[in-house]
Amino acid sequence: MIRVIVCGAYGKMGREVLKAIHNDTQLSIVGAVDVKSDFTDIGDLIGAGKTGIIVGNDLQTVINETKPQVMVDFTRPEVVLNNIRIAMKNGVCPVVGTTGLSDKDREEINDLCIQTKVNALIAPNFSIGAILMTKLSQDAAKYFPHVEIIELHHDQKLDAPSGTALHTAELIAKNRGYLEQGHPAEVEKLPGARGGNFSGIRMHSVRLPGYVAHQEVIFGGLGQTLTIRHDSISRESFMPGVVLACKNVLSANGLVYGLEKLLDK
Repeated sequence: MIRVIVCGAYGKMGREVLKAIHNDTQLSIVGAVDVKSDFTDIGDLIGAGKTGIIVGNDLQTVINETKPQVMVDFTRPEVVLNNIRIAMKNGVCPVVGTTGLSDKDREEINDLCIQTKVNALIAPNFSIGAILMTKLSQDAAKYFPHVEIIELHHDQKLDAPSGTALHTAELIAKNRGYLEQGHPAEVEKLPGARGGNFSGIRMHSVRLPGYVAHQEVIFGGLGQTLTIRHDSISRESFMPGVVLACKNVLSANGLVYGLEKLLDK
């Protein structure tokens, strides 16, 4: 059994992760952390009855007490990097779904992997369907270089554009390079109306109650368009990917960025 702790246990994603790991025969929850903890039994959070595993409020203390092999983090952008540092310096492999990490942050994590000889996995999205969307979009860009991305999330999401949208744009840019799109003389009557710009790819973020996580990648060509869309209807959609990551991170090689790197294993 792989010993796992969960950071951000009181959050919506954290509770789903607790439930998924609790129900998996190859994984074992040994601890959980949340800065808002009132020391609740994790069984009370997921409707599983008393487990004897209490949610702590300090990551280092929980690591010391539980000796985990893997840490799953769905917390906040301003705290995730420090959580990763603590985990890796204690020999714990982080599996990170919190978005907002910069390129500089990822460079630091890669350096930590080398220094500590501890693996790490960061995934902008853990939904298998979303991963397929990004891979298909990368392939489509060879034939349809003109593309825009619309991502739609719940109104409590803190970062925009989403990590998935940025990762999709990165993969597309690898295949088509930089391309200036639209009319060269176009004017934004309202600043930002054309969205963000990544390597010429326009990106648009929608934040409304009722959404979970959704993305459209729209390609335009002569007399035709192609749309690749993925919808996460509930947070359960991310759990098979989280479980897959927990089972594979121990045998990975350093830093793995993107769940797609595990799909063909």
